[in-house]
Parts: sequence; C-alpha cells; structure tokens
Amino acid sequence: MLECFVRDALAHASPQERGALEELLALPDPLLAGYLLGENTPPEPQLARLAGAIRTYVAMQGGSALFSPQQPALPPTHAELSRELTVYSTHGAAAL
Repeated sequence: MLECFVRDALAHASPQERGALEELLALPDPLLAGYLLGENTPPEPQLARLAGAIRTYVAMQGGSALFSPQQPALPPTHAELSRELTVYSTHGAAAL
C-alpha cells in the first residue's frame, strides 16, 4: 500500500511532503495503522492530510485487503447504492 503510494502519488512531492511522509513512517506501527485505517486522526495537520491522501489513493486504486469494504450494519443509503460518493484529497477528486 505505502510503496505504491510513494511511487505513484509522491513522485513529484515537495520537500515538505517528503518530510511529512518520513515523520508518518517513523510512528509506532499500531499508531500508524490506526491513522492509515482511519480509526484515528493525527493531531498534526500535515500528517492528517497525508494519512487521508493515502487512504484516498488506496480507495481510488481499488483498495487492498486492509481497505476492502465491510458489511454495513445498516441498510445502504441511496448514495451508497448509486455510488454517488466523491472523495477529495490533495491529489484531486474521484467519484467512488
């Protein structure tokens, strides 16, 4: 997941973006996993943006085993059924 993101999405990253990635990857694995899975949000704005961009990138690439859709506890909404969901990130917007 991270290797593809780094290769594709950060190919032309600024030094600040690369620094944020280094900072994110230096976090303990349980904390990093929580951020990447969306269970928690980093308090640092640059890390929160990066974690969101990684989640968006993975979703736009068709997901992974970690990001596979879970069975909803409630019936799906009209937007979920019609796939009228747009994800926004620093890399643009994508309809899911």
